[in-house]
Amino acid sequence: MTLLAYRALAPSRAFAPARTLAPARAAGPHPAAAPPAATPRLTTTVAKEYVHRACHAEVFLTGSEQVNETTFTVTAQWPRAHTFFSTPDGTRHDPMQAAETIRQAGLYLAHTRFGVPLDHKFLMWNLDYTTRSRQFVIGATPTDLTIEASLVPRPRRTGATVDFTFTAIVRRGPHLAATGHARFTTVPDSSYRRLRGARRSADPAPAPAAVGRPLPPGRVGRIRPGDVVLTATGEPGTWILTPDTWHPILFDHANDHIPGMVLLEAARQATNALTTPVTVTPTSAATTYHRYAEHDAPTTITARHTPGDHPDALTTTVTGHQNGEPIFTTVLTGHPDHR
Repeated sequence: MTLLAYRALAPSRAFAPARTLAPARAAGPHPAAAPPAATPRLTTTVAKEYVHRACHAEVFLTGSEQVNETTFTVTAQWPRAHTFFSTPDGTRHDPMQAAETIRQAGLYLAHTRFGVPLDHKFLMWNLDYTTRSRQFVIGATPTDLTIEASLVPRPRRTGATVDFTFTAIVRRGPHLAATGHARFTTVPDSSYRRLRGARRSADPAPAPAAVGRPLPPGRVGRIRPGDVVLTATGEPGTWILTPDTWHPILFDHANDHIPGMVLLEAARQATNALTTPVTVTPTSAATTYHRYAEHDAPTTITARHTPGDHPDALTTTVTGHQNGEPIFTTVLTGHPDHR
């Protein structure tokens, strides 16, 4: 990243303001100079490169401070209106926005605190979040958040590879809003090229599934057809992953595989497709990523209800497979609302 140096230009003589004479002051000691006014603290988002986003508008972090060797305080802000991360009625933030914010915080601290170079690649193995619904109500101003973050590096396999876990406690003012956990591995670009091989240059367009039209938005808890990522297969509880790879949020930038947040969105939509005509907004989710989801192979999404810890909540286990191999597993819990 380069810093832009600004050069102040003096006004030309033709446009210079007229000089005025200051009134004469009586001889004597000069009065004490007034203390300079305090400079207000200015707020901006962090560099988008630190959170692996192409669009500035999709950066939710605003800064950080170090508490000790492994603990940091990160600040964030959610807009009152977001084209993707909001509930269908527009009154609450989408709990998945907490997952995206936790993901961003882990990447940001790895770059700025662990010194991971910007050209290194991140492998995300786990992403969990639990939210408190009352703290997701949209208010009269943007939602400011404070994240108590802890990074714990594991022993490095090589001098250039870092494996670390990230835990987060998200507060809205004094109130607990969410907690989260993630595990990442970072690798140099050269190692990533060897790991991915020919896949690194794979066509970003998904393989045609030829299974019909995407599900209606209302069936998966969405409003806009372009946000739907699932297509029916004719088999109960089973769908094909068919996201729009031009989606400005889910595919914010080009990638050689389907991003983990797209798979998490597929799990949320599968949960709603399974429970229709009941809408479920997952208040918590625990996701394990087993391998990359490739663009050029059909991804099958399956969902089934499973016993949970809360009798008044609905728990669903969602899995994704490619070529018979597991891609990810997500366990979601939420409270159903009748449509």
